[in-house]
Amino acid sequence: MENEENISQPKAIQIFAKAPGELGVNVVKSPVKLTILSMLKDTDMEFDEIVKNTGKSKSTISVHLKSLREDGIVSYRFDANDHRKKIFYISSKFLGEVESGDEKELEERQAEFLVKNILDVDNFKFSFLLFHTLRSNLIQEGININPVLNQTGKNIGAAMYEKLYDDDIKVFCDNITEFWADNGLGKLDIVLGDIINVTAYECFECSLLPKKGKPACYLDAGIFEALFANYLKKDIAVTEVKCFTMGDDCCHFLVEGINGESLT
Repeated sequence: MENEENISQPKAIQIFAKAPGELGVNVVKSPVKLTILSMLKDTDMEFDEIVKNTGKSKSTISVHLKSLREDGIVSYRFDANDHRKKIFYISSKFLGEVESGDEKELEERQAEFLVKNILDVDNFKFSFLLFHTLRSNLIQEGININPVLNQTGKNIGAAMYEKLYDDDIKVFCDNITEFWADNGLGKLDIVLGDIINVTAYECFECSLLPKKGKPACYLDAGIFEALFANYLKKDIAVTEVKCFTMGDDCCHFLVEGINGESLT
């Protein structure tokens, strides 16, 4: 059996929810399993494809897939055109991941930073202090709960939808931007089209977070997804292409139909 160290080990271990009715979570540390899961996050894959893309033997992949199935993380279906082939997919809910935290204490969670940038500014809101400090501490400890934040955003968006709804989609968008401003969440600019462009300035979710080179607004993305999916009665995807944590001066989201479907 090949040495697992031949596969470059991802930095973060991954955490998945156990099946409904079961307590706890599944924590995946194996480099081979993490490699398999990283591929299955993008697309369902047939067994031989997994073997080819990992460069491992069939017996090695079979052992790891069996273990992932027993943990309830992965499942399979038979290929509709060839029942000898199994198509594997992730059947568990991805909750987040944990990696080594920052050795240096982040300035963004220190008292001096919080006082200067949050407590001593006009229109101080405790909710902003709470959310920012929580996010900063999670980043400090190397804990990524982005999937949970995204689902939280979807729940919030679904709850907000009826209060913001209007038959005229332009008025609906105006209601969203007004809600954002009234609640100190920043300034929104929404441009309608085949792809809806949402730009957030002074973003409450990330504007003061450390620059990590990755998008951070998973809560916002979840809210926008729920609002526009409910309004358009379509499955949509929301992708953040600009973010303060990536060094940009705004956060920019693309709201698109699944598989390129037009939203208009």
